[in-house]
Amino acid sequence: MSWIEDAEFAPDKPFGPQTLPYGVLVTGHGPVVAVRVGRHALPLRGIADELGPRLAELISGDSLDPLLAAGRDAWRELRERLTGIVTADRAPSGAELVRTDWHTLSMPFTVGDYVDFFASRHHAENVGRILARGSAPLPENWTHLPVAYHGRAGTVHVSGTDVHRPSGQRKAAGDAHPAFGPTRRLDFEAEVGFVCGGEAAAQIPTSEFSDHVFGVALVNDWSARDVQAWESKPLGPFLAKSFATSIAGWITPLEAFEEARIAAPPPEQPLQQYLVEHEPWGLDLRLEVRCNETLLSQPRFADMYWSPAQQLAHMTVGGAPARPGDLFASGTVSGPERDQRGCLLELTWGGSEPITLSDGEQRTFLQDGDRVTLSGSAPGPGGSVVGLGEVTGTVLAAARR
Repeated sequence: MSWIEDAEFAPDKPFGPQTLPYGVLVTGHGPVVAVRVGRHALPLRGIADELGPRLAELISGDSLDPLLAAGRDAWRELRERLTGIVTADRAPSGAELVRTDWHTLSMPFTVGDYVDFFASRHHAENVGRILARGSAPLPENWTHLPVAYHGRAGTVHVSGTDVHRPSGQRKAAGDAHPAFGPTRRLDFEAEVGFVCGGEAAAQIPTSEFSDHVFGVALVNDWSARDVQAWESKPLGPFLAKSFATSIAGWITPLEAFEEARIAAPPPEQPLQQYLVEHEPWGLDLRLEVRCNETLLSQPRFADMYWSPAQQLAHMTVGGAPARPGDLFASGTVSGPERDQRGCLLELTWGGSEPITLSDGEQRTFLQDGDRVTLSGSAPGPGGSVVGLGEVTGTVLAAARR
């Protein structure tokens, strides 16, 4: 019996002792690093003496930055100590639980570089069929390398941050000239993000993925589809993506997903050695996407074509190092069925097939006031459930210029 009296702190619940995600709570004493236990959080600064001086130094600040930089041995040691503390029958000296719904979360780490991949074959083929009619749904390079673009780290925001409708140039078919104004086709993208840590390194082999990834978090990489269609000729997205990316406030340690590992799909043709030198593995993550109160989609990360280890290997093979705080995301997670598509572009087939919300309203793309929520989980040890923190955001009207 644990000293933590919380019905949600159980192995069959997403945030039981098998999960223990890290976040940064905003309290009356400033931001504090905490670990989530059910509906509560345990600020770690109060139990620093229980952790010892070396670990205490990593969690006594106002972000996860020192912990990310400390490396895998420290991550394991801290997780083992915390597991023992939260499952003990007596509370340690200085322990104080706080309700997660009574406090806001701040950005848990300083984002360095941000890379967004395009790793779901189902998503890539659907987008190709919608936007490039008459052409092959996949570009020639897609099955040879994990396609990606470099995003804007400065607009990665923590869950709960409102998102203003962005403006940009757009040009509809038949228009003689482009127009400028707020996007009319605002979309969400259900993604899985990976937070880098440990020693900065380039040319990371797939076998060393776990040494350079601290944890996993859901990501919503908001997209302005009409702006994207016009400006992505020939380069990739720019203003259509750079205005906002939302990340969950709770980062679930990679180690929590040991039971969720699955084999990556076999490649369609021989790949370059750096992508297959150690058998890369995927993760069996189950996502849910809601708009307001309506469940729109249940994408499966197990369906991804390119594994996270292959993404990291490709991201660094050219010589660019992965550093503590770097973030890379999977790109939209979509499955083979309609109710597994991870964005409105696919769910409404480019706006031609509106979806109906539970209140009877219809959507092709997001309207002002809509609230998008991503949640997720994975199988854990002994039949338990490992949780991923929610990422939410509400659409506000475009800011005035």
